[in-house]
Amino acid sequence: MTEVAERRMRYRYTECGLDNVFIEGIEAGVDDDGDEVLYIPAVNALHKTIARGIVESETGITGQELRFLRTMMGLTQAELAKHVHHDAQSVARWEKNRTPIQPASEIVIRLLAVEKLNLGERGSVEQIAARCVPGKTRTDIVIDGSGPPGYRLAA
Repeated sequence: MTEVAERRMRYRYTECGLDNVFIEGIEAGVDDDGDEVLYIPAVNALHKTIARGIVESETGITGQELRFLRTMMGLTQAELAKHVHHDAQSVARWEKNRTPIQPASEIVIRLLAVEKLNLGERGSVEQIAARCVPGKTRTDIVIDGSGPPGYRLAA
């Protein structure tokens, strides 16, 4: 990238496998051919912030989000299934949105993600259980990427 445009934009970040993630304040630049390019630094930190957004969401986890969290935790479907006392086929059905994630399993998945990904404060089990509301309208995960010290969930 030879020049950096002096504008920041809102970008739908589908590269993570989710269609509801937006980064606000991302830098747009121009490459050597004059094409606009986006600069997304510290992708691992960005993905950790997305995971936090999923865990803290006030709606049930979608299949795409479950796959994202499972992958971030470095678990296979079979390994995750053992943690939630189901079989790998159940996890596969959840990830394909064929069946809803059972609330008790979702609580364990959220707690596991907080622990394995070192997401910091998680709130009480009661607070996490209250967030596991299947069928509630999905909200966007909006990340503030406008500058140091890194990525933050936008309010």
